[in-house]
Amino acid sequence: MAKKTKHYLFLKKRCLYLWRPWEYPGDELLLVYDKDFRYGLNFYLIGTEEGKENYLNTSEVPEEQEEYKEHIPEDTYVYKPPISKPWISLGSEKEIEEESVKESTKQSTYKISRKRSEFGSRIKFSDQNASSVKDAYIECTTYPDKNFVITQLEKDVGMQVVPQTKDTNTQTKWTYPKNAATQYYPREFSEEEKETQAQSKNLIDFLNNVSVSVEIAMQQNEIMNAFTDDWKCLAEEEGTFGDKTDTHLKEYQSFTDLHNLVEKTITCVSWHPTIFGLIAVSVAVRLSLEDRVHFSGKLLLQPSLILFWSFSDPIHPQLMLESPDDIFCFKFCPTDPYIIAGGCINGQIVLWNITAHADRIENVKTGGSRSKKVTLKPMFLLEPDSDKETMYIRHCAVSSIESGHKKVITDIHWLSDTFEINRMGSVFENRSGICCQLVTCSADCTICFWDIRPQKASTPQPVEKKKEEMIEIPFDVPSTFSHLDLSWKPFTKIRLSKGETSLDHCPTKISLNGEHLFYKTQAQSKAEKTEDLDPYQNLEAGLANTLKPIDDFCTKFFVGTEEGEVIYTDWKMERDHETGRLMTKKPVNLYTVHDGAVHTIQRSPFYNDIVLTIGGWNVAIWKEGVTTGPLLQSCCAPKRYTSGHWSLTRPGVFYIGREDGYIDVWDLLEKTHEPAHTQNICITMITYITPWFFSSKQQFLAIADYYGTLHILEIPWTLSHPSTNEVASIDHFFEREVKHLEYVEQRRKIREQEKKDMELEIEKKKIKTYQKTKEQMEAELKMDYESYLEMERTVLINLGLIKVTDTRSYMDML
Repeated sequence: MAKKTKHYLFLKKRCLYLWRPWEYPGDELLLVYDKDFRYGLNFYLIGTEEGKENYLNTSEVPEEQEEYKEHIPEDTYVYKPPISKPWISLGSEKEIEEESVKESTKQSTYKISRKRSEFGSRIKFSDQNASSVKDAYIECTTYPDKNFVITQLEKDVGMQVVPQTKDTNTQTKWTYPKNAATQYYPREFSEEEKETQAQSKNLIDFLNNVSVSVEIAMQQNEIMNAFTDDWKCLAEEEGTFGDKTDTHLKEYQSFTDLHNLVEKTITCVSWHPTIFGLIAVSVAVRLSLEDRVHFSGKLLLQPSLILFWSFSDPIHPQLMLESPDDIFCFKFCPTDPYIIAGGCINGQIVLWNITAHADRIENVKTGGSRSKKVTLKPMFLLEPDSDKETMYIRHCAVSSIESGHKKVITDIHWLSDTFEINRMGSVFENRSGICCQLVTCSADCTICFWDIRPQKASTPQPVEKKKEEMIEIPFDVPSTFSHLDLSWKPFTKIRLSKGETSLDHCPTKISLNGEHLFYKTQAQSKAEKTEDLDPYQNLEAGLANTLKPIDDFCTKFFVGTEEGEVIYTDWKMERDHETGRLMTKKPVNLYTVHDGAVHTIQRSPFYNDIVLTIGGWNVAIWKEGVTTGPLLQSCCAPKRYTSGHWSLTRPGVFYIGREDGYIDVWDLLEKTHEPAHTQNICITMITYITPWFFSSKQQFLAIADYYGTLHILEIPWTLSHPSTNEVASIDHFFEREVKHLEYVEQRRKIREQEKKDMELEIEKKKIKTYQKTKEQMEAELKMDYESYLEMERTVLINLGLIKVTDTRSYMDML
């Protein structure tokens, strides 16, 4: 009974208020805990004594039985996995196949559709009567089945007699036209006939009727040109600067070097001057100066390249030019585009000659005659050759690292083939007719001039020493510039001094006066090479022969510095009076306009005296000869500018890249205080921008980013085609800005003169006060005293102390 007390409880009669306790005959109530929920609750009460006794007596037996059952061991069940047996067919599958129902008729297919405007709307179902609502049910009508149609065996044939016909033709003999001419003398009226015709009524009536219409026609011809093509003028007006419908740059193609796993950035981009659809880019490792010094050993094992990309193969470069170090800038030779000069980060200049690989990179078909215009192949015809492997080309010559620049070369230019200079900076006529000199600037505060022709040595070297210094040239490297390899030195250097201090300006970009060079076409360069030998193979010694000087040549040029300064200086040297050494002239003008390093300084392709400079967060436009300041200076941009370039077809448009991957398109005819259009190109910094004119209907813009991707964008019609008078309008805008600067300068001088005059007058007044005589001072004191007495008299009159009728003076009254 000890266990049973856990399941029921005796309660005193006086403690229970659940129902009428006085009706229960006993003293204790039995509260039973029902753990199995036999009656639906946790607890239940037994309301009679009889039921309580029966529950207590009967509950003992099952408990004993349960205790007894606990000691009886149960048989444990052991799991036996089934054993697979081979299946034996007893014919049941045939019965299943015979009893199965198979479809003998073709199923009908129905298509249920709804309106496009109702797609996605909520569906509501409702009951309706199919007979009362139109289109509530679909009737499946019978239709003829081709499988059960009996073909008709009868055939109706009709016949008709037709007369026999015959087609004949004839042609007259064509005679060749011939040009024939004849000359005759005009028949003139006599004097009597002239008088008779002049007095005839028919002529007078004709002149009276026609005179009015002739006068109207003559007036109309004076007012407007009757032969003007109105449709052509209308198309030009739609494409002018006021039309904003099409200003979006569309991406045409992109190039990425997938074979090089090293993270590199693009430092310079240049379109090939004569081969359309070919573009060259120089790449450099994305490392800071400290990291470059730290990983210098690993960088020596990696090639420094210039990649040639073609529209025909956006994955594999056509050529790879090797260099001793990463190239920061390079330029094609204007007279021979197969010769390339580049500036390295270590300060050396590298020369390549890719004439032997010209057939490999030419993807242009000019046709049978040379007079045909060069056209680019369509993209679907320019299929890359799977067997063609990328070719590495070694450089022909590299400059001496001891005598050249000490830091990175930031800009390089070829001098024109019309002139050359000597070590004094004097300009002479270039009789060779080819570009032989270069100019470079570097971060070591120097501007160097180089000559690719062999120089005559002042002291002849012994033959034995020459044999020791000779280096074997590989068979695949042309010997065009072998005389320059490792011994090339600049013939003159320029340092831009800051004046009183010993420091120098650090140039980053330069802009010469003759930047608009003439590039020969592909047909011309081929014709010259086939007729005559390559002029660069037989270079004569320069600067030694007597040449004709050019006196009226402008030797001044623009320079941009790391501090954001724009310098206008001269490359001519002058001798110091004390030491006799050659020294650079002082800068003509120096302006501090930009708030960062100047990375773009370029002359306009339409106006040779207009220069665009970009640096830091702003842009400036200059006019050569105007010394008062820039014609246009923009406000600070939201992001730093990194590159820029003039448009090749519109004189008032230029493109600027930013560090956030956006490009600003400036249109001076539309806005002069902010960009006319801004567009996102990439997610990283834009490092270089250069446009290219392919045809009148298609122009491209190459944009390079910091991650090494080259984007080729197609320039829209609005930004590539100028309006009718755009050149004159932009010229008028620049002239107006020049007049405005002159007016501002004139007003500044007037204000300064007025300020000086006011200061002189103040000084004169001070001097006059000290230079007065004794008599003048006494007279002034007397006048002041009389004015005081007069004021005192008026005060007394107002107070009534003195009468107005009193004619005596106030002095007599006193």
